[in-house]
Amino acid sequence: MMKKLIPLTALTAALALAGCANLAPEYKVPEVETPVAFKEGQGVWEPAKPADTLERGPWWELFGDPVLNDLASRIEVSNQNVAAAVAAYAQARAEVAEQRATLWPTVNLNSSSSRSGTGGSNGSTRSSHQVNIGASWEPDVFGRLRLGVQSARAAEQASAADLAAARLAAQGELAVNYFNLREAEISRALQAETIEGYKRSLQIAKNRYEVGVVARTDVFQAESQLANAEAELLTLERQRAVFEHAIAVLVGRAASNFSLPADPKVKLNVPAIPPEVPSTLLQRRPDVAAAERRVQQANNSIGVARSGYFPNIRLTGSAGFTAASIGDLFNASAFAWSLGSSLAQMIFDAGATSARVEQARAGLEQASARYRNVVLNAIADVEDQLVALRVLEQQQVLRQRAYEAAERVEQQVMNRYRAGQVGYTEVITAQNSAANARRALVGAQIDRQVAAVALIQALGGGWTGLQ
Repeated sequence: MMKKLIPLTALTAALALAGCANLAPEYKVPEVETPVAFKEGQGVWEPAKPADTLERGPWWELFGDPVLNDLASRIEVSNQNVAAAVAAYAQARAEVAEQRATLWPTVNLNSSSSRSGTGGSNGSTRSSHQVNIGASWEPDVFGRLRLGVQSARAAEQASAADLAAARLAAQGELAVNYFNLREAEISRALQAETIEGYKRSLQIAKNRYEVGVVARTDVFQAESQLANAEAELLTLERQRAVFEHAIAVLVGRAASNFSLPADPKVKLNVPAIPPEVPSTLLQRRPDVAAAERRVQQANNSIGVARSGYFPNIRLTGSAGFTAASIGDLFNASAFAWSLGSSLAQMIFDAGATSARVEQARAGLEQASARYRNVVLNAIADVEDQLVALRVLEQQQVLRQRAYEAAERVEQQVMNRYRAGQVGYTEVITAQNSAANARRALVGAQIDRQVAAVALIQALGGGWTGLQ
């Protein structure tokens, strides 16, 4: 009777210990210095509440470009980085299912047959047939298995955030490459117009040289200027091709089989940034959410490591039939069963368990530091893009003024050259200034679009789904 009570007594003691055990520390999101409001914006800061799964909407539609809309929609199914992130998320979900399975008993069905004998004239043979079903279960007395499930779930959520980050990064890179491609097209069209103007200037210089009004150096200068402009046109063609190839990779196509029709008259729209958007930063950025969930995973790891201080308990049971012949296998007399329990407690491990606990604590500190760094960088990202948009908007106004003034100077200097009032060097200077002003204006417009994309990425996605 006493022997039967020993396992029960051990199990009761373990349950009592479990009631006193708090294996994982109480989880708290690491504190980070956060501002009340953004210095470069009007939004109010909000504490971190991971909401990276909220629907952001197709943010690229804010730019009003049908071609970009079509390209961005292909990212979901064709980009290989996103496909890899999808596979990683599926793997994380499977790991959660695997961890959940440890909470349930395992059941096995076994069957065997054997025949043995001895040699000699008096030898004999013997047969044995067996069918057995057994089960084992490790009760989660100390919460170690539940902590494993929670850690796997946190890893799954972090993987989901990684997937959202990979998708957002690919979409943002696509948009930037697309805008740069359009900039190359617009610049190429402007350069073609500039070349036509340089050809007219060359002809004027030739005409004036032929009548003996100017020296031949004017012709040489005009020819040199025209050749350099034509070389720059080829550079722009190469740049466009490179951006087109990059877009092909992002949408999962071979560069040789992919092309985009040129559209140098495309409208360069920059979406208006509502002032309340920055306040939702930490609720939207996938990298912030992923970092926070890895902190929670590290916190649970401390509890898993601490479970090494407590005993392992296992319950087992089996039932089956054993007989010398198959015909007698399922008779009542052939039936046998067993029930059992075991408790194993580590007595001495030379500090290995304590070392694992310290490793887990250090892992928590590391994950917390990484989370704080991600948050601080997120704040800086938004500030950077807010100031960039503000400054670039002002610069575009100034670039427009500079362009208009340079155009007038170019026309006036050319008129004065025809009248013989200035040399051709002044014509070249005025024409180069006008060409540079045209390209700078286009560059300012594209820079604003790129900055808007960067702000969208810094905010973790578009703001069309925000309330």
